[in-house]
Amino acid sequence: MKSYTDYLWLNTKNRYEIVNITSQVEDAVRKSGVKEGLCLVNSMHITSSVLINDDERGLHQDFSEWLEKLAPFGKEKYKHNLTGEDNADAHLKRTIMGREAVVAITSGKLDFGPWEQIFYGEFDGQRKKRVLIKIIGE
Repeated sequence: MKSYTDYLWLNTKNRYEIVNITSQVEDAVRKSGVKEGLCLVNSMHITSSVLINDDERGLHQDFSEWLEKLAPFGKEKYKHNLTGEDNADAHLKRTIMGREAVVAITSGKLDFGPWEQIFYGEFDGQRKKRVLIKIIGE
């Protein structure tokens, strides 16, 4: 069985962003040489997420508005922020949106359903963060 590891580094311009990372993950799959297997894409930070969904700007705005209702930004709202942080909402948003995505690799390509793409969800951005790509298979 082959194993391949790669990392993406992202530094978003805004505090909240959804970034399509599908092409970078596809590049890693090609480099791995794996034809049949699995690809794990994992946010290595506790205030960001990896998710699979449609690449549609309105949907991304819906995510933002929905998450803000569930976990609104605000220093006074959370006990975590009493430690001097201001990102408790980002921790909660990450929990809601998930930590990682796993995609099957078939015939050397990511085996997606219609419209599926891989996204990095940033909820406390404007600094360098890492995403793990781990590929295993034959």
